[in-house]
Amino acid sequence: MIDFDEINRRAREAQEKALANLHQNQKEMEKRLEELASDLKQTDEAAAVSEPGKPPRVEISGQALSAEDLEGLAAGQAQLQQMVDQKVAEAAAGNLNFMMEQLLGEDMGVLMAAMETLSAEDGEDWEEEEPFDEAKEQALYTLLEETMARLDALPEPEPVAYGKDATRWERFGILLSGLVSRLNDHALDELDVEEHVPVMEQKIASLVRGSWGISGRGELLEMLRYLSQEGYTLRYQLYAEADSPEDLLEGGEDEEEQANIARAWRFARRYRARYSPAFMTGWDTGRAAILTRWGAYLGWLTENEAVGILWELSQKAAAELTGWREFAASYLFGGLMWKMLCGDSAAASYLGVLADAATDLLAGGGDRPGGQWRACPWPARRPIGFSQH
Repeated sequence: MIDFDEINRRAREAQEKALANLHQNQKEMEKRLEELASDLKQTDEAAAVSEPGKPPRVEISGQALSAEDLEGLAAGQAQLQQMVDQKVAEAAAGNLNFMMEQLLGEDMGVLMAAMETLSAEDGEDWEEEEPFDEAKEQALYTLLEETMARLDALPEPEPVAYGKDATRWERFGILLSGLVSRLNDHALDELDVEEHVPVMEQKIASLVRGSWGISGRGELLEMLRYLSQEGYTLRYQLYAEADSPEDLLEGGEDEEEQANIARAWRFARRYRARYSPAFMTGWDTGRAAILTRWGAYLGWLTENEAVGILWELSQKAAAELTGWREFAASYLFGGLMWKMLCGDSAAASYLGVLADAATDLLAGGGDRPGGQWRACPWPARRPIGFSQH
């Protein structure tokens, strides 16, 4: 199991070392500025005693400088100070603003294409729908069940044994992010979700920050720990076991929040006899997988860390679910409970686009986009009582 506490400890050590190096570099720059200031003072003194009508010249480090050189030196001093300030700002902002500035000179076609790419995630601007009421709630239950039945009717290859094939497991881990990747047109044949275009890195960082409240490595690791160890698997269990929605209140919730909790409680109570908490595994591991890939893309996780986390998620998904169709149904199931708990009335549109993405992944190929799930059968469960050697 991935030890997120140990990863966080190493992250703090690396951060402290990086800050120490940054401070050392800043001190060296400040020392250089002092040397330049001293040189400029000598230049002023030399100019004061120079012969009338003759351009002053001074030697710095054995090199004779003309008046034009001295003007350049003065400009260089100001520029060097700007560099110091800029480096500190870049370190604090994760280089994101700097990346945007670097892109300004690039082809505008790249800029426009990148800005149009990330059209969807769990927080897309879904089509506006009517507010929640009892009729809408019942209609969403019907829509969920019909959509899950439609997905269950799609063709899917039989599970196959992966054994110790690390490449195959890594591929499977990447495909756990398939639904959100499909919505965003992310690559699904490697760990990186996109090419490293600065504006795309900025866009994904903004998406993760806006939709998840994650701004860096520490927050990412904490969210991955939550999704892999608790997530909606635990939330659904708690809601299903509660005798009333009031038992779920922590105190201080306003009227709208209480209504949302009651709606999610009714959802869990409706389905608790049909679906166990483990059915939420697809919803939790799917979101954790895309966050892992985004984190690796942004440099918040090393490649080895990301591969290790995806491997853990893969083992959990393979142990709890039986195939891609069930994984997709789990994702829709968890997604609807999330929408109800958030009070987001655009739930029907959300279910629709998720179902379309799952259909593409399972039935696509050839002239039709997708087919990545169909090309990668689900891992077969190991027979009980036998060990893999």
